[in-house]
Amino acid sequence: MRILGIVLLIVGLVVFGFGLNSSQAPGEQLVETLSGRFTSNTMWYIIGGIALFVGGSALALFGGNK
Repeated sequence: MRILGIVLLIVGLVVFGFGLNSSQAPGEQLVETLSGRFTSNTMWYIIGGIALFVGGSALALFGGNK
């Protein structure tokens, strides 16, 4: 379970990185300037990355050796 947690943690960081990278795109900056929020795809990347990171961290720390 700990290995799965570490894998999820790494995947979460990658997905979060994609979200941050896409939030810096010119079109995304324009949408954010006009509407005050990012597009739903970018938000899903950011939220999903955070969720995977937290879940992976919990599994890596408390998953046990089963």
